[in-house]
Amino acid sequence: MSEVRIAAEPRTEFGKGAARKIRRADKVPAVLYGHGIDPKHLTLPGHEVLLALRTPNVLIHLAGDGVDELALPKGVQRDPIKGFVEHVDLLLVKRGEKVTVEIPVTTVGDVNSEGLLDQQLVSVAVEAEATHIPTGVEVDVEGLTIGTVVTAADLKLPKGTTLIADPEVVVLHVISKPVEEPTEEEAAAAAAAEGEAAEAAAESESAEAAAE
Repeated sequence: MSEVRIAAEPRTEFGKGAARKIRRADKVPAVLYGHGIDPKHLTLPGHEVLLALRTPNVLIHLAGDGVDELALPKGVQRDPIKGFVEHVDLLLVKRGEKVTVEIPVTTVGDVNSEGLLDQQLVSVAVEAEATHIPTGVEVDVEGLTIGTVVTAADLKLPKGTTLIADPEVVVLHVISKPVEEPTEEEAAAAAAAEGEAAEAAAESESAEAAAE
């Protein structure tokens, strides 16, 4: 798991006006909480935070004036249009501590050509040591046939990681491909072909009757 060092400054001004001022300076207001401490209000560099949050469950090493802590992002507010980070809630963690997080579930390979992969879960809850959170878990679906079901209990989690999710919950299964409905053009062509065949058959019958 990656650990990212980010400079942190104590924040003493609050409210919407102060938050807007911080964002105009390309910084992000943040709150650090956990372990029974009083919440710490911080200011973080916006670009570094944006890059760090590209990694799920990134471990952030906050370092600065009076701050030297490890934290996990637990709540992120983004601008709904531009996508930049507006605020971050950070959970204080300690090395060796167990934490519960959601990790992504990805697949590798292709199922049997007659089947279709239906993935029900894109992430799963696990417990892991705070500094060794897996980036995700892969499921090999190569050649799986119709009717195959993979549950959370079937996931091959890294050593030291414990499943928290219901072990019987379905992560993915392989279903039959749906019958494709013909397009309007295909239906029209098929109808025309049937009409031509019927017309040809009628002409053939008329010719046979005339010959008799």
